Amino acid sequence: MLNQQLDQVFAALADPSRRAMVERLSQGPASVSELAAPLPMSLPAVVQHLHVLEASGLVTTEKVGRVRTCKLQLKTLGTAERWIAERKQAWDARLDRLGAYLDATDEGETS
Repeated sequence: MLNQQLDQVFAALADPSRRAMVERLSQGPASVSELAAPLPMSLPAVVQHLHVLEASGLVTTEKVGRVRTCKLQLKTLGTAERWIAERKQAWDARLDRLGAYLDATDEGETS
């Protein structure tokens, strides 16, 4: 289940327009019109991008009257962040071991 959610999150974030929407929503909730304003696309295209963000769990929307307000879901973003941090930690440990090995090898050659 986690891998499927991560796949959807990373696929959603692969598009620069969707990343721009997420960036805007990181400042707080916004209406669809507010999200669409800086983007060079039609309102229906923005709505399609929002559907992808909703399907990934990154964004939720709520309609009040005629205004649909979008909100970033930090929990979902945090899941992706933790996954990246775990990979980074594993690679940092590998590189530290490699560095220690190379240091030990250099010391052995100079003796």
